[in-house]
Amino acid sequence: MRKRQAKKRPLLPDPRFNDQLVTRFVNMMMWDGKKSIAFKVFYDAIDIVEEKKQDEEKTALELWKDALSNVMPHVEVRSRRVGGATFQIPMQIRPDRKVSMAMKWLIGYARKRNEKSMALRLANEILAAAKEEGAAVKKRVDTHKMAEANKAFSHFRF
Repeated sequence: MRKRQAKKRPLLPDPRFNDQLVTRFVNMMMWDGKKSIAFKVFYDAIDIVEEKKQDEEKTALELWKDALSNVMPHVEVRSRRVGGATFQIPMQIRPDRKVSMAMKWLIGYARKRNEKSMALRLANEILAAAKEEGAAVKKRVDTHKMAEANKAFSHFRF
């Protein structure tokens, strides 16, 4: 970039769990600046997870964090032109980008589900991801497979 890098703005923790990660997730889920609605959807989803969960030793928030870590990718492929040809080069992902991608995938695949409400969709996607199944986890597995398939080009790294 030409200018200096934009500095990170501090995030306020959410009111119910006092967690910054929850606020980050809600900010990603929010549409048209309707933050209160996004918080309501998230908290409803967490309540549904609390009702539906099987193992009693974990809270719904811990289950959500497990789901997030199960969706988190570790490597991705990036395009790089070398001598007229474009190669898909596998690269490690920065920790903050890992979290962002996991959240984006979890929300995106929750929206594509066909349950009644967004809270129910999100809850079911969280439960599926916590058990290492569901569309968001499949996306992570596909990303890792793509990186593994292109491992031969890793010497082209920038």
